[in-house]
Amino acid sequence: MHWRIDHDSLEPLRDQIVAAVRRGIGAGELVVGDALPPAAELAEALGVDRNTVLAAYRALRDDGILDFRRGRGVRVARAKQTEEAVIDAARRLIALGRRHGMDRDDLLHLVKELT
Repeated sequence: MHWRIDHDSLEPLRDQIVAAVRRGIGAGELVVGDALPPAAELAEALGVDRNTVLAAYRALRDDGILDFRRGRGVRVARAKQTEEAVIDAARRLIALGRRHGMDRDDLLHLVKELT
């Protein structure tokens, strides 16, 4: 899996690591049961503090996406949940946009502007 973080971004490094894992799951690069790198190893590779990686892993664990097991490390526990959550949010955005008179092109333009 390719880990992308931007040290110059305004987005916190922890959130960038969380997003990288979610992207990996969404792209099928990470599947249920896959092991993630140990926090110290990933921190060194990314040039961040080990606690930043641990905070990201904990956030993903709290969302039910990762599982921590002594002797087995950190593994992907649930992959489908991530995609379903994004699809649900997209549906809510579409419904909200329609209630405010926005069409598909308006919403696409808005999303492009925000990313």
